[in-house]
Amino acid sequence: TIAACLHSHRDECSRYTSDGTVDIYRQPALKRSTGNWRACVFILGAEFSECLCFFAVSKNLVTYLTTVLHESNVDAARNVSTWVGTCFITPVLGAFLADSFWGRYSTIAI
Repeated sequence: TIAACLHSHRDECSRYTSDGTVDIYRQPALKRSTGNWRACVFILGAEFSECLCFFAVSKNLVTYLTTVLHESNVDAARNVSTWVGTCFITPVLGAFLADSFWGRYSTIAI
């Protein structure tokens, strides 16, 4: 634990991260098995998939709303603007929940 690390030898403490991060089991995170490029692949993959889906849907949404759902151009534009605004404001809510309640690992998993 951190308390044991504080009282032990300096070399012993250098095994753990110094910023207070914990692993998935809420134990102090080891430097050798935390972060680096291993996690980067998953984060980049998730971000790429998110951007691809967002732009694929937004590209065709007005056409879908006007032709399939028979909305007027004004209603379709308003609905698309609402959808885009929602897409851009929900990360702020997610950031609040992640920082306040979930933590790093749960946020990435969700």
